[in-house]
Amino acid sequence: MSEKDDFIYDEDDSVKFIQNYLPQELKGKFSSDDINYIVDLIYDYYDSKGYLSDGEEEDTGVDIDENELVEYVIRNAQKDGMGKYSADEITFIVQGELEYCDSINMFD
Repeated sequence: MSEKDDFIYDEDDSVKFIQNYLPQELKGKFSSDDINYIVDLIYDYYDSKGYLSDGEEEDTGVDIDENELVEYVIRNAQKDGMGKYSADEITFIVQGELEYCDSINMFD
């Protein structure tokens, strides 16, 4: 396995990356626990759609409906009593998570 293929996902690094990615008006609004919770919901959504399966179709790429993902996170956060988030806030966290994954070559 080459170094390029040997990415290491680190939750703490992901949270720091997302906190730095957020626009100034959202900095400080989300704790590390909040971001970890939201990222967990993002991966729950991926799992519910079968995007995390180890099937052979993984080379075909995945087309994620970002609006559906954001609604999933908002709906489940409210259901779990974690707070009310706006679609814009969740969109920034989703985009930050995707940028973090890209930075560690997770999708290559």
